[in-house]
Amino acid sequence: MTKIDSRLMAEAMSKCAAEGIDVVRLGYSDIIGTDRSKDLLVNRFERTTGHGVAFCRSVYGTTPMGDVVDIEGGLAAGLPDIVAYPDIETIKTVPWEPGVAHVIADVFNPDGSPSAESPRYVLKQVIEKFSSIAGTPICGPELEFYLLEESDTNDSGWARYGESPGNVYVSGLRGDPENVLLASLRQLGAYDLDVIAANHEFSSGQFEINLWHSDALDASDRAFRFKAAVKEMARAGGKLATFMAKPFNDEGGSGFHLHFSTQDAAGNHLFDDPNSHNGLSAVAHHAIGGILKHAPALAALANPTINSYKRFGPDTLAPWLIDWGLDNRSAMVRIPPERGSASRLELRLGDASANPYLLTAATLAAAYLGIKNEIDPGPALEGYGYDLERSPKLPSSLCEALDALEADSEMREVLGEGFVTTFLAYKRNEIERFNAFITDWEFREYTYHL
Repeated sequence: MTKIDSRLMAEAMSKCAAEGIDVVRLGYSDIIGTDRSKDLLVNRFERTTGHGVAFCRSVYGTTPMGDVVDIEGGLAAGLPDIVAYPDIETIKTVPWEPGVAHVIADVFNPDGSPSAESPRYVLKQVIEKFSSIAGTPICGPELEFYLLEESDTNDSGWARYGESPGNVYVSGLRGDPENVLLASLRQLGAYDLDVIAANHEFSSGQFEINLWHSDALDASDRAFRFKAAVKEMARAGGKLATFMAKPFNDEGGSGFHLHFSTQDAAGNHLFDDPNSHNGLSAVAHHAIGGILKHAPALAALANPTINSYKRFGPDTLAPWLIDWGLDNRSAMVRIPPERGSASRLELRLGDASANPYLLTAATLAAAYLGIKNEIDPGPALEGYGYDLERSPKLPSSLCEALDALEADSEMREVLGEGFVTTFLAYKRNEIERFNAFITDWEFREYTYHL
């Protein structure tokens, strides 16, 4: 169990006093990446968190609609507690909520052992394994999302914000008539999330914001906070931000691209080799090899919803096949053209619905296995990346991806059997619920002629 550093706690409380903070929001990630939290008054924060803040363990089995899946140690065990302790170094002032700060928590069982289902704990364990053979992993997240506004004409009650096609890479009022993106970028900067750029994407109401690279845990913490912050700010403005993989039939999906490199203790970039034929080191090639080999299992965490697999397909700018290429956006793993300290991989598999901790953990796990086992990725893709005769296909459904994860004993071991067991149970329940539901498409397709 964690012990809170008294010096860091004193510094945090001093910061709160100086900035007029009277509430600290203690939050952590559930299975799907939702920020589960409690608001704690500052004048009781140190005392309240000294023995941890209790939550019901069923939070790891709670669906987006509020139902509870009977995960191991949940309903059948009497819904016991988990205990959250603040990682006090992560405390940040929330700029759009006066008087509020946010701190990320680590989650434990009441006996003091780490909660195996905690996505942050899963990532920490994978980082430890990766670092034992391949240095410190560095990640840079890029996330796309849709912004929606209320509508009386749509059954859902929501329509794409700023409906105006053809505004990819356009800034300003043409694609963002209320300057929502610009305001969000400034607030995210004030939130100290190290955002670097924002732009309109291909579809109406679709935007992308990029985060600066840092060590894998910090990058995932920032991506986790970023997703929650974008949704909070949108709701404050009467809008809805969604990181759903593909919310519209007639528009493209939203990706979660992860740039990834590694460096040793001296700061040497281990993916770079100026003497190789493509500027990439053997370590980089082996990391790519591991990602390709374990891609079907990786997809379960990179593309974790039923909807995720509707983003895939030929000519979508989303991957469809298991391949890699040099500066090729049709490949699953793209190698950007920069070399030297900027040598890196870009995993384009993930969609925006992915939990940042789990996408990063799964990517590092696959790369770790590739480096450990010196897996050859084969030749890089050249040209068109959607030719089934050249590369194997990614899973076409969540069910296929979950089966691949269950069958991949190496990935299960690196990610942790306890976590994988819970994740599979949670996601298979999602599939069961979907399969039992009559969709609008079925009604339209069959009622008239059958």
